[in-house]
Amino acid sequence: MHSDCEIIWNNCLRFIQEQINEQSFKTWFKPIVPVKLENNTLTIQVPSQFFYEWLEEHYLSLLQRVIRRELGTEGKLEYSIIVDQGDTHQKPFTIKIPLHAPTYKQQHNQPISETSFKNPFTLKNIGTANQSSYLNPNYTFDAFIEGSCNQLAKSAAQAIAKRPGGTSFNPFMVYGSVGLGKTHIVQALGNEIKALFSKQFVLYVSSEQFTAQFIEALRNNSMQDFTHFYLQADLLIIDDVQFLTGKEKTQEIFFHIFNHLHQAGKQIVMTSDCPPRELKGLQERLLSRFKWGLTADLQQPDFETRVAIIQSKMEADGIHMTDELVQYVAHSVDTNIRELEGVLISLIAHASLNKEEINLKLAKQVLQNIVQETHTEVSIDYIQKAVAAHYSVSLEDLQSKSRKRELVTARQIAMYFAKKYTNHSLKSIGHYFGGRDHSTVIHALQAVNDMLDTEPRFKLSFKDLQRKIKFKVPL
Repeated sequence: MHSDCEIIWNNCLRFIQEQINEQSFKTWFKPIVPVKLENNTLTIQVPSQFFYEWLEEHYLSLLQRVIRRELGTEGKLEYSIIVDQGDTHQKPFTIKIPLHAPTYKQQHNQPISETSFKNPFTLKNIGTANQSSYLNPNYTFDAFIEGSCNQLAKSAAQAIAKRPGGTSFNPFMVYGSVGLGKTHIVQALGNEIKALFSKQFVLYVSSEQFTAQFIEALRNNSMQDFTHFYLQADLLIIDDVQFLTGKEKTQEIFFHIFNHLHQAGKQIVMTSDCPPRELKGLQERLLSRFKWGLTADLQQPDFETRVAIIQSKMEADGIHMTDELVQYVAHSVDTNIRELEGVLISLIAHASLNKEEINLKLAKQVLQNIVQETHTEVSIDYIQKAVAAHYSVSLEDLQSKSRKRELVTARQIAMYFAKKYTNHSLKSIGHYFGGRDHSTVIHALQAVNDMLDTEPRFKLSFKDLQRKIKFKVPL
């Protein structure tokens, strides 16, 4: 059963909904919660001080009319405002605010209508884009190669796409070094939501672009346009939030926009080059909010993922590469996806310009100018030989099913170094050791760590072997 304040406020909402457009109604009035009705005074709770100020500035006349309509000429309105406490806690407090005197326009009987807000992307010096959401249509989930290095981020993004704003992954932050696919995965999320929910407003912007728009809005006295535009978003994607560091005013407006969208159940997605705990120069209240939802990292692609990326890119371009050549390139370029794509483009360009086939000779020639010589890399084969020599066992013993203690220890150490010094996945490492599964490799890593913690003599021997492998001392 509804209370008196709920009944009155629902009546107010019905009237307000007829006076303004649907998006503005959802943005500014749906989040309001009626608190109490006492002495002909209706108290409503709003999400923030910023929210209250916006209502007072843009909807004062409408609120005056609807309160007088429901409560009479003596009716009053009070706000209970949720204020930030500087951490993850928020606290509501009530302040008595009279419905202010009529504005100049009201005094002169000028009509009040919905403002036509300008898109900040079209402001001077900001530039324009072809699509209202500013997404690259080529960034899709189908074009994103999944591997152990990015599985969590992709799975979370796909879950969000089905229920934007309806999962616990809000906000959703993807972090990782350059060239690992952060922009691809968040834009794929945006494109998927646009495809599934055509009426939702998806908006992608880089933090540098956001800052430039904010400065331009200040210069042109168009902050209302800037703020209102961003508050219409159902999904807001902010790329590279680390570039907000040191920009206090920009952080302030982003904080208010973030708060409002989150409290309205809208989805927020961000990317960064590091996890929230390592971001410096950002307000603590912003950092605390970044930790509310899910943070997922993107790691360097493992060997199998690099192979899949190469095969996918070449297939898309209609180019055939032998398995030997694909594996050579995958072994040679282990930094990030962007560099891998650059190598593939260079290969295609060289082959096209010189009218040559893409073969191993051409690949070695191209790679010589792009990546470091591959013969200096530590391989699993080298690690196995170094461990076998150190413990006086054979390579066959390391790959055998034998459970002799000395062989098990040597095998576990070799697996440990393979994980530490190569980009092979757990599954791939297990394959090199007699076709064992990834759980065996995980157990080996834990066993070596335990021995390092509890056995001083083992630690000394281990450190000596580690030095040889790290610097690839000739065997």
